[in-house]
Amino acid sequence: MDLVQMETFLAVAEERSFSRAAARLHRTQPAVSQAIAKLEGELGEVLFERSSRDGTLTDAGEVLREYASKLLNLRNEATVALTELRELHSGRLNLAANEYTCLYLLPLLDEFRRQNPRIKLAVQRTLASRISDEVLMHSVELGVLSFRPDDTQVKSMVVYRDELAFVVNPRHPLAGAGKVSIRQLGGQNFIAHNIPSPQRQKVIQAFKRHKTPLQMGVELPSLEAIKRFVEMGNGVALVPGLTVRTELESGALVRVQIPELQIERKLRLVYRKQASLSHAALAFLKVVEAYAAAHGDPYCFQADRGI
Repeated sequence: MDLVQMETFLAVAEERSFSRAAARLHRTQPAVSQAIAKLEGELGEVLFERSSRDGTLTDAGEVLREYASKLLNLRNEATVALTELRELHSGRLNLAANEYTCLYLLPLLDEFRRQNPRIKLAVQRTLASRISDEVLMHSVELGVLSFRPDDTQVKSMVVYRDELAFVVNPRHPLAGAGKVSIRQLGGQNFIAHNIPSPQRQKVIQAFKRHKTPLQMGVELPSLEAIKRFVEMGNGVALVPGLTVRTELESGALVRVQIPELQIERKLRLVYRKQASLSHAALAFLKVVEAYAAAHGDPYCFQADRGI
């Protein structure tokens, strides 16, 4: 049995005539009769009373009619569902980000929701070191990373340019300096993130090159905790600039430049290189590209070439 046979069978049953069914289906009457005969042969049942001229169903035909209707209704529902998915009236988009990169996503998710209010969004908090694996395992379609992924199966697009910011409490002695050198920071107590990262290693190496001790007296599990602790006057910190925008604008924290320590952080959207992305994911990438074009630096949208 196939759906074409079911459609032919239902047409005859509903029209109660082989000739009217043929006209409805834009087929010849012999073709319709042949299709019904083939279906009856496959099922081993007679579906229409041969003594009747109006296409009266047998008991077997009545049973099949109910199931044939269900099958064709399901086909129609599937077609409608796929159309809605294609036109972004339904669907789901799963993304992976960590505490920091999730902040980058917020304005983009806001714009995406404005354009596609019926798409469900789910942002999964994931360690940066695990995001490429989650993408490759199909757990999520898109991920956000602050470093270039090593896996060749993952494609990455640079979408935001950030840098490390040295921040202090407004009452800190360095708050009014505007600019300091690394050598002036040897006696400072740094509040650090307790998760290793490529940027942390770059900072450690920079202090070593300048023969300056780096005192990380306190390590905390989140960037939010680090900011609050510095605000309380318990030390200084190097954090992604994106994470302290609000605090710098309100005056809760003060940024001080360190000329020898200019560490750029490129945020990247990553996805499977060979993937057939969902309509929702493709629509999100369009939003990211359009947002970058409209707002400019630090937003961008360019293939990652490792530069």
